[in-house]
Amino acid sequence: MKSIEIGIMRTQPKGFKAFIPNPFPPKRGFDFEPGILKKNNEASRLLGKLDGITQLLPDADFFLLMYLRKDAASSSQIEGTVATMVNAIEAEVKINANIPPDVDDILHYIKALNYGMKRLTADNFPMSLRFMRELHKQLMRQARTSHFPDPGEFRTSQNWIGGTRPDNARFVPPPAPEMNTALSELEKFMHARESTPTVIKAGLIHAQFETIHPFLDGNGRTGRMLITFYLWKEGYLEKPVLFLSSYFKKHQKLYYEKLLGYHHGRVGEWTDFFLDGVIEIADEAIDTVGKITALRQSDLDQTRSLGKRSAASAVMVFPKLYAQPIVNVAVIQKWTGFTRAGAQTVIDRFIKMGILTPKDADKKYGQSYVYKKYLDIFTASGD
Repeated sequence: MKSIEIGIMRTQPKGFKAFIPNPFPPKRGFDFEPGILKKNNEASRLLGKLDGITQLLPDADFFLLMYLRKDAASSSQIEGTVATMVNAIEAEVKINANIPPDVDDILHYIKALNYGMKRLTADNFPMSLRFMRELHKQLMRQARTSHFPDPGEFRTSQNWIGGTRPDNARFVPPPAPEMNTALSELEKFMHARESTPTVIKAGLIHAQFETIHPFLDGNGRTGRMLITFYLWKEGYLEKPVLFLSSYFKKHQKLYYEKLLGYHHGRVGEWTDFFLDGVIEIADEAIDTVGKITALRQSDLDQTRSLGKRSAASAVMVFPKLYAQPIVNVAVIQKWTGFTRAGAQTVIDRFIKMGILTPKDADKKYGQSYVYKKYLDIFTASGD
C-alpha cells in the first residue's frame, strides 16, 4: 500500500510545528494490499469463532468481567501505572490494605468500560463525539491522575506527546480549531457506509483518534476503548470480549512506532500491526474460553461429589469465584449469610479440593484466598 498523506506538519504562530490533518477519510479511500485484506479475513473469522464459543459459556458475564479487568490493567500500565489486575480485584472488595495507590487508574478504567457498555445497550446510544466525552468523563473524573484533564471536555489549548514543550515534542497534535474539524470527520467516518472492512476500520478509528489527541490527558485509554466498542456496536461481537491493550502493552515500543508512522502516512504498516493484534488476542481468548470450560467442569464435579449439605454450600459459593477469584472470610459471609466459622469451613473445604489457595502462606490473620488455577489463565502472559 502506498503512503497516504493523513496530514502535514505546519509551523504555528508560536514557532513550533503542529500536525494539520487532511480531510478524512482520504478522497481516494484506502487501497489495501491483498495481504492486508487476507489478514483482515482471518481476523474476522477468529472474531466470529470467539463470539460463538463465548456465548456457550454458562458464566459469560464473569468471563467478560475478568477481561474488563485485564484490559483495564494493561491499558493503564501502558500509561505508567504499576498496579496490576490482581490489585484491582482485591481493591474492588477491599481485601488488601497494601495496594499501590495507582490501582485507582485501573478502577476508573473499569468504571468507564462498564459505563460505555450500559450506554450503548440499555440506552441504545450511538458511537459519537458525545459518547467519547462521556467515556473520558468516567475515566478521568476524580481520578488520581486528574491534574488538568478537564474530564469529559475536548481541549481548547495545545497539547503534545513526548518532550517538555511543543518545540521539542515527539509529536504535536492539531491545534484546537483543526482538531474540532478532524473530530467531526472522524464521527462521520464511524457511521459512513463505505467499503472499508469493519475490523480494519476499527483500527483506523483508533489511529485517527490518537492522531487528533482531543483530550489533555487520557487519550490512549479512551482511544483503546473505542476499538472494542466499535466492533461490538457493529455487531461483530455479541459481548465486548476483544480487548487489545495487552497486545499493545506487550509490543509497546512498536505500538508507538506504528502510530507515529500512521501520522506520517504509513497507514498500511499500522493496519498490518493492528490486524496481527486482533488475530493474536482473539486466538488467545478462544484458548482461554477452552481452558475455563475444562477447569469449571472439573472443579464443579468436585463440589457435586461432596455430601448433600456440603455440596449445597459449595455450589452457593463456587460460581461466584469466577467473578471474584480472590476472597476472604468476610466475602464468603456476605455471599452466604454464614457465621465466620461457617464461612471458614467452606473455604477450608475448597482448599482441600485444591480450588482455593491461601494468598500469603505466612499470614496468620486477615488471610485472603485465591482461585489460582482460574486467575492464572488470565495472568499467565502478565497482568
